[in-house]
Amino acid sequence: MLGDVLLITEKHQKAGESIIEHILNHRKPKMMIAISGESGSGKTELAHVVAKGLRKHGIMAKPLHIDNYYRIHPLERTEWRKNHGIEKVVGPGEYDWDTLNRNIKEFKEGTSSTGPCVDLVTEQIDQLTTDYSGIDMLIIDGLYAIKTDNVDVRVFIELTYHETKKAQVVRGKEPQNEYRMAVLEKEHQEVQALKPTADILIGMDYSFRLAK
Repeated sequence: MLGDVLLITEKHQKAGESIIEHILNHRKPKMMIAISGESGSGKTELAHVVAKGLRKHGIMAKPLHIDNYYRIHPLERTEWRKNHGIEKVVGPGEYDWDTLNRNIKEFKEGTSSTGPCVDLVTEQIDQLTTDYSGIDMLIIDGLYAIKTDNVDVRVFIELTYHETKKAQVVRGKEPQNEYRMAVLEKEHQEVQALKPTADILIGMDYSFRLAK
């Protein structure tokens, strides 16, 4: 997402190094990594650290933020959720999976790809074109990223929105009010349901462990 604020710390670096080691031990052509976790848990920071770290090993990895793939425009999403009921609509169904899967297919084929990119300053949706011919890996991050089909390594961050409220305020993506807390609680339920599918768990203290 254009204009996103990254708060990279030592814990992200250490967890990223462990993930990179795991990736190198299981490397395959056109590999896909997915990182899921609740709002403010550090998904984008971890994706950034892993992608940059892999370059030291001669691997070009591209982060892909699936929060760019919401079906409802950012300026209309709050009203849409309220009108349709937060409990009914908040979840993976809000994503445009068809477009995401098309972009993933283009990555696999090594062709040019155009997909959505949200500008957090203007709250408009731009179209970003990427040449995947020189990209070796895709690192997908987002609330429900590990739900993506055919992912090779699924990473789940165990921090919940209860522990990450400070990070959410600092990042300033959305105001903290009754509506936002209701959304966070529904996302919490949806995200936690994906935990059993993870290959790697990043603990509350950002420790690394294999899930299986």
